Formats: sequence, structure tokens, C-alpha cells
Amino acid sequence: MVTRTDALTRREQILKEAARLFAERGFHGVGVDEIGAAVGISGPGLYRHFAGKDAMLAELLVGISGQLLTGGRRRVEESAADDPAALLDSLIEGHIDFALDDRPLITLHDRELDRLRESDRKLVRQLQRQYVELWVDAVRAQYAALTETEARATVHAVFGLLNSTPRLSRPGALPSRAATADLLHRLARGAFAAASG
Repeated sequence: MVTRTDALTRREQILKEAARLFAERGFHGVGVDEIGAAVGISGPGLYRHFAGKDAMLAELLVGISGQLLTGGRRRVEESAADDPAALLDSLIEGHIDFALDDRPLITLHDRELDRLRESDRKLVRQLQRQYVELWVDAVRAQYAALTETEARATVHAVFGLLNSTPRLSRPGALPSRAATADLLHRLARGAFAAASG
């Protein structure tokens, strides 16, 4: 008997493999048969889980944007109001986890966002704007000298830095994941400090 949890696990497995394959070969370079083979089911069997490749791509890109926003909001709620440095560190750590663990989604966003239906693309942009605003508020709480415009520009620059992880020469280029995360954290912090003068 297949439980709801089992179905969810299969669905997540399909999405993970679809993201990997789309990132490696492009959305149009991958067929449903290949995605199915990667998870051990027939290509047509995927249609029990998704209406098609377009639905997978939408769920991947809308999903990760929603997860980043939800995680950011949780970090804001859990932070002490009187410790803006800790909040900013927490937001940076959360984004680094995404950047290191979900590299195919970064590549997908860069290459395939325009393939989404307009309504899905608008939703991704809306979620992303809300996520940016969490960061802008956190940056301005610590670096009061920054204007809102400067804080927003710096947040986008830091996202560009952190989201460059798919372009690392190879995942293990640094001694460990922890070393990579530490370096990215120091670079992000350095960018905010430099922007504040």
C-alpha cells in the first residue's frame, strides 16, 4: 500500500532528478522518459505525479522561491529583536545552505525562468521580492547608514555572489563543504561591511 508520505517522497525524487537533468542539458534537452528512468519509473508513469515537464519546472522554481521566503521569515521570527547581526548571519547561513545544496535550481532559474507561464513567472518574482525585502530590513537594522536603495543593491550583489556556486570549478574545490560555507559567509559579510563604508 502506498501512503501519502511515500507518494510525496517519490514526487520529491522526481523533482530532484528533473532539476539535475534540466540544469545539465537544458529544459528542452531532456524528455520525460529520461526523468522517469532516473527515478526508476516509466516516462508515462511521471504523469501520475505531474501534468508534464512544464509543471515540473514551475513547481521547482516557484517551490524554491517559496521555500527561501518561508525559511527567511522563520529566521526573522526566531531572531532576537535586539541582535541584528545574528539575524543577518542567520539569513546568510540559510541562503548559503540553498546555494550549496540546490545548485541545479540556481542554474535552472538563470536559464529557464522565461519558460514558465506568465502567471508562474510573476509568482516567482513576487516571492523573490518579498525575500529580498526581509534581507533589506535586516541589513538596514545592522547598517543604519545604508539607504534603502543601497541596502537593496547590496543584497542583490550578495545574492549574485552566493548564487555563483554552480560555477565553482568543482563541488570539492575547497577542503570541505564547511570551508566553502565559511568562505561564502565571510565574503557576504565583507560585502555588507564595505557597502556601509
